[in-house]
Amino acid sequence: MTMRLYLASTSPARLALLRAAGVEPVVVPSHVDEPAAVAAAEAEHGPLSADAMVQLLARLKAEAVRGTLDGAPIDGLILGGDSAFAIDGAIHGKPHLPEVARERWLQQRGRTGTLHSGHWLIDHRGGRENGAAGATAVASVTFADVTDDEIDAYVASGEPLEVAGSFTIDSLGGPFITRVDGDPSTVVGLSLSTLRELVRELGVEWTSLWNRDR
Repeated sequence: MTMRLYLASTSPARLALLRAAGVEPVVVPSHVDEPAAVAAAEAEHGPLSADAMVQLLARLKAEAVRGTLDGAPIDGLILGGDSAFAIDGAIHGKPHLPEVARERWLQQRGRTGTLHSGHWLIDHRGGRENGAAGATAVASVTFADVTDDEIDAYVASGEPLEVAGSFTIDSLGGPFITRVDGDPSTVVGLSLSTLRELVRELGVEWTSLWNRDR
């Protein structure tokens, strides 16, 4: 029996990863105000670690889409995810601005940082919440000692502006990364091996999510 996966994210990279792994999810935007959620948590508990931050946002995204979709109950598994990059004790999300992306690349070129990817999975079979499981995956990323001209060209492409850490591994940024230690899909934004473990923790076989023709 095929199990439906609902993806509480509009990330093209996460969607592409799942599709490549044989899963065509139902994409449901969560519309979570991420800066406000982090600010509220830090006001109550103090500064969040990178792991705590991505796990918080992954959970909030998944929980935001519980209930119904187009008038029908959501029946399946709901996945929320979030990513952040950490280097020198600083946590970097999406830079949004070219000058911020360039500054980050000047800091991280030739060096190694850590990509944190949070996952939260809700068992919503039968149209109600039956349980949930979460985990954070971590991978270290080593960057090439790229030139100023390469940084300027990459920033001008627009690609690094809307991704955690200002880089990708599966597109234009790939040649600027020399080493990844950990599940490579973590760096894309979703650890497939971690997701499989969570799916099985909720009593579902990973292969039951396969719904794409090869």
